[in-house]
Amino acid sequence: MKNYFLSILLTIFLVPNFYSQHSAEQLNDSAMKLYKEDPQKAIGLLEKASKIAESVGDFNEYYRSKNHLAIVYVDLGEFEKAKSLSQEAFSKAKDSMVKASALNNIGRCNRGLGLYEEALKSYLQALKIYESQNNLIEQATVNDNIGMVYSFLGMNAKAIDYHLKSKQFFEKINDKKGISKVYNNIAIIYANDGNLEEALQNFKYSLSIEKELKDKKGMAESANNVGAVFYYMQKIDSALVYFRQSAMIEKAIGNFAGVGTSYNNIAQVLIENNRVDESKKFIDSAYYFANQSKTAVDIEAALELYSQYYEAKNDTKTALKYFKEYATFKDSILNFDTNAKVAKLEIEYQTEKKEKEILSQRANLAEKELDLSKKNTYIFGLIGLAVALSLLGFLFYNQQKLKNRQLQKENELKDALLKIETQNRLQEQRLRISRDLHDNIGAQLTFIISSLDNLKYGFQLPEKLSNKLKTISDFTTTTIYELRDTIWAMNKSEISLEDLQTRISNFIDKANTASDTIDFTFIRDTSLSNETKFSSVEGMNLYRIIQEAINNSLKYAEATTIKVQFKTNIQDLEISILDNGKGFDQTTIELGNGLNNMKKRAHDINASISIDSKPNKGTTVSIQLPLKIYDK
Repeated sequence: MKNYFLSILLTIFLVPNFYSQHSAEQLNDSAMKLYKEDPQKAIGLLEKASKIAESVGDFNEYYRSKNHLAIVYVDLGEFEKAKSLSQEAFSKAKDSMVKASALNNIGRCNRGLGLYEEALKSYLQALKIYESQNNLIEQATVNDNIGMVYSFLGMNAKAIDYHLKSKQFFEKINDKKGISKVYNNIAIIYANDGNLEEALQNFKYSLSIEKELKDKKGMAESANNVGAVFYYMQKIDSALVYFRQSAMIEKAIGNFAGVGTSYNNIAQVLIENNRVDESKKFIDSAYYFANQSKTAVDIEAALELYSQYYEAKNDTKTALKYFKEYATFKDSILNFDTNAKVAKLEIEYQTEKKEKEILSQRANLAEKELDLSKKNTYIFGLIGLAVALSLLGFLFYNQQKLKNRQLQKENELKDALLKIETQNRLQEQRLRISRDLHDNIGAQLTFIISSLDNLKYGFQLPEKLSNKLKTISDFTTTTIYELRDTIWAMNKSEISLEDLQTRISNFIDKANTASDTIDFTFIRDTSLSNETKFSSVEGMNLYRIIQEAINNSLKYAEATTIKVQFKTNIQDLEISILDNGKGFDQTTIELGNGLNNMKKRAHDINASISIDSKPNKGTTVSIQLPLKIYDK
């Protein structure tokens, strides 16, 4: 009877939690299916899903909901809000796919904010995770996004490479939305290269797919792009039709960033076709919506359009004001352009001002000082000339200073891009070598082990020969494990303390399985941060020293406990490996290859190592590294 009531109670408590968790997953999936059509409804569903997941303690689903919210906010142009949510999901979620999705969305946010280098780093991290999971659709999406970043940076060849990779993945899985995006992005590159007919065909093809899919966001973007090509082809009426169509759709779905872009485009067309008065209301709207969404490109465009508008209205003072704001803003997002127009407007404004002053002075002189001599007139002329020369010299100095500043910033940007390219090439080379080691040498060693086993079990061999073959097989197996450790280190440009801890814990777990009579313990000082970094060489040498120390304890010490401890003081990181085994007399024993190798590895990374052992009192191996070596 007691068991019966217990089963009823368990059913009462467990069933609601099951359905709550299931509902959170369903709400997440439903929201991501409809967010393109109704983003506000999707936001409501995702907020509800996050609350349900939090209430049942399913934090993976909770952070998945948070990142999905960020994806919706990106499409609405709220980049700062979206970036904050995705950063939270990336830092706290345990699931690798949630982390990869968050990284991809952080890249989209940084791209929208004009932070192209940061965007590229996030995309490459996401791509690495998706490749490890063999997730084709997400690999396609991230490759397409990387292509867009390279396109913004003017590196069109690299951009096309990544877009074509993306297209291949989308075609494999028959993803029409993805194919539309790729055609759209390749068309942008054609347009930038001046191949307008090819660009128009690609944009129209993308628009037809979006209409077939009834994707309003995609329709708006494709319509805007078609309008842009018509604009470059000087088909103004067609361009305005598509720009207005894009603005109408973007406003309907609440995408402020898209509305700002479309209004900027309309204003640009109107100004360039001498319809200046009509353009003002579109510039005002574009500037308002761009600031609402904090879209860097559109804020920059609106400021430049204000300058063009007031220049066309012959208000040089206001035109100069807006162009200075535009130039300052453009510098702040690393889009360096010439400051020739600033200098031109400055000269026009100052010349106009000086001309008015000179005319006023001449009128007063004509009325009050008709009797001045020729000498005085000559003196005043010299003074005026000196003032004019000083003004011209000052303007020339300022212009030269601005040019020097621009050149310096352009060189800094080139250096940064070159550094990224170099790092990427090094990483690709490292990955290629590690794949060769794994696929060629690893496979050959595995074949050797298999062949030795076949010899042992396929033939009646003498015991001595059988033992010799077993020794060779064990040595080959150990070599494979060491090869895998080497590949692990090569695949990383740097190794975090968390990576090293995980690798050591895995080794201890294997040792614990093999020696169930020994109690293994791993202790880490809480003051040590997971963000502590080692180079791949440092991390690998530390791991080998710890591995050798544990193996010595297993083979020779007859210990019942082995402890690995990480701790720190103000100046050093100290790693200790302690056992309670039989120990040895250091004054009489000759050091073997293992202990000598440990000392050599420590010397290679500028660390010190000490071995303290006494008979029947155990052995302690201590490694000390100065903080400057590992605290990156």
